[in-house]
Amino acid sequence: MKAKKIDKDGLLLCELQGKTFEQSAAKTNCSSEIFIRRFMHSNIVNQIDNCSILSTNLQPADILSEVEGQYGESNYGSVKFSSNELFWIGYFYRYFCYTYSISSARAYKIIKPKELRGLFLPYHTMDVSQAIERVLEAKNLLMDEESELQRQYMIFKKYHKAIITSK
Repeated sequence: MKAKKIDKDGLLLCELQGKTFEQSAAKTNCSSEIFIRRFMHSNIVNQIDNCSILSTNLQPADILSEVEGQYGESNYGSVKFSSNELFWIGYFYRYFCYTYSISSARAYKIIKPKELRGLFLPYHTMDVSQAIERVLEAKNLLMDEESELQRQYMIFKKYHKAIITSK
């Protein structure tokens, strides 16, 4: 799977999700990690994943209400990320989902919010596409098909060589 270029719709979605995450610090009672987990598995995120939210007039506050309406209010957890960290994490996740055509739940499974928070300082000033590439490289996850086939071929060669030398 190869990353596609970001376009106007993708940037609008990144901005919307970034602002939603940013506002979650002040408008939700649960920890940032709990909010992000709920958001990334919510019903409303499906509308963001398939871009249909762009044909609505929903704002970040509306999205926060939708998530809270689905899961209920929670005071679980106390660690709140900074609003800058939250904006970047939300933007990062959406950019990743949009350019690699993956669901929010899959992106969440690949990289957790706590890990992204740890990458905020070194990565927040670089282009988001480069930050995503570095994260995928560090996790040894090659998202383009050609690189993945090459990786699998190298594994096959090692395995095949081990079988031959053991005979």
